[in-house]
Order: sequence, then structure tokens, then C-alpha cells
Amino acid sequence: MATGFGGEVATYYARHRRGYPPEVLDALAAAFRLGGDDTVVDLGCGTGQLSLPLADRAAAVIGVDPEPDMLAIARRTALDQGIGNATWMLGSDDDVPALSRLVGERTVGALTVAVAIHFMDRDTLFEAARPLLRPGGGIAVVTNGEPLWTQDADWSLTLRGCLERMLGHPVTARCQTDEDGRRRNREALVRAGYRYEETSVRYDAPLTVDDMVGGVFSAMSAEHLPSSRRRAAFAVDVHDALGGLDMVTERVDVRLQYGIARNRASSGDSYVTRR
Repeated sequence: MATGFGGEVATYYARHRRGYPPEVLDALAAAFRLGGDDTVVDLGCGTGQLSLPLADRAAAVIGVDPEPDMLAIARRTALDQGIGNATWMLGSDDDVPALSRLVGERTVGALTVAVAIHFMDRDTLFEAARPLLRPGGGIAVVTNGEPLWTQDADWSLTLRGCLERMLGHPVTARCQTDEDGRRRNREALVRAGYRYEETSVRYDAPLTVDDMVGGVFSAMSAEHLPSSRRRAAFAVDVHDALGGLDMVTERVDVRLQYGIARNRASSGDSYVTRR
């Protein structure tokens, strides 16, 4: 079941992937009216960037990921932080139907998918999640900014040039974080019968060059991870190309797309935008 994002890749992910500001947690809690009786399922949880802070907003959080090394780091981090209401499950979107038997139907306040929806079958997942969700709960697809190499900033253009030199080919992957990806999310949620809403949280954050380099490697499978020598050379190339800078400012636009669970027989608009 492992995805190939284990080993050193999982370590890069834990150390260098950005987390979420409190405003994102507030938005999720408000969208689904999360409370002390709710369970939250974080599907494709990685090393717990979203699962762990969500534990403060719910009775329990279940982090689900197909990569054992990711889950091992998430579990260890939860223990280090004294978080006792998070549990970790080896699985994928294919296992969502089994969750109903595990936690009971209509007991989940939110199912979150953060920076992982491009690995999943949206239509199948959104339909399979319906029995899990209590009325007023729902699905949140979270896009945590743009990939580091596709942003509209000089440092991002420089990073992409270094990355293309290392790999020997153009780098255009956006991980479906663009408008086309958000359209796919929106249309699939509406097809599955959810009431659609969206919002965003925008902020500026410092980004160290080490986190920039590590963030690139966190997005590669272990199979495609360059040798340690080439990784070290890439880090030097990035530092030199940025003129010796140690830190830049990243403008992060966190997009949250909600599918609110409702009775299939209910009427009303399927599309509501919140700003």
C-alpha cells in the first residue's frame, strides 16, 4: 500500500512542509461547526501538518495515509506534543467505506483532504464519504498554496531554473493546485450532492532557503529522489542563484473548498461562495 513517499522523503516532508495558520483551523471549524463531540478524518494526512492542530478542535482526529513512514512520524510528533486524541490508520481513499463500520455512520464532523486530492478518485471518494458525515458536516479540500517552483515571484523562478538544471527537463507540475484542479473539486462535490462553499486564507510567511530546497525533495517519490551528492549540489546551486540569501517571503494562498452534507432530497442552490 506504500506510495513511495517514505524514507528520506517522509523526513523532508515533516521538516520542510509548511503548516497552517490558526485562521485556517478557525475556518474549518466554523464551516462544519466542529465541536467537542466530533471526529475528524484527515485523509492523506502525511506527517500530520493538518491533523495535529485539528486535534484541538474535535473530540478525535483520525489521520489516514498509505505511507507507513509518514504515519510513524505523525504518531511520534503527536506523542512529543502531548496530543492524546489523534490516532493513525494505514489506508487510502479506497478504505473510506470501511471507516463507516469502524467509527459508525453519521459520526464524522469533517473529512479533510489537504494537498492530496490529485492522488484520489474524487467522484468515488465524495460519494463513499456521505454515510460517514453527520448533517452539517462535510468534506474540505485544502490547497495549501502553490508549489514552490510555480509561484509568481523571482525566487520561485530562480528555484525552478535550478530544479530544471538538476533534473534535465522542464518542470511544470502544479499538483492540481490551479484553477482547473479547484474546478474539478467543485464539480465533483456538487455531483455528489453536497452544498458547495469556498473561502481562502492569505498571508505572507518567511521561507528559508533550506525549507525551499527540502520542500522540493519532499514532493519527490523515493524512487526519483536524487543521490545525496546531487541533492547537496542542488542546495548550493539554489543558494548561489539567490545571491546568498538565507530567507525570502512567500505569499501563501490557502484555498478551502467545502462540501456540506445535506439530505439528498433537500433543495436549494448547490453553489455558494464565501469570501
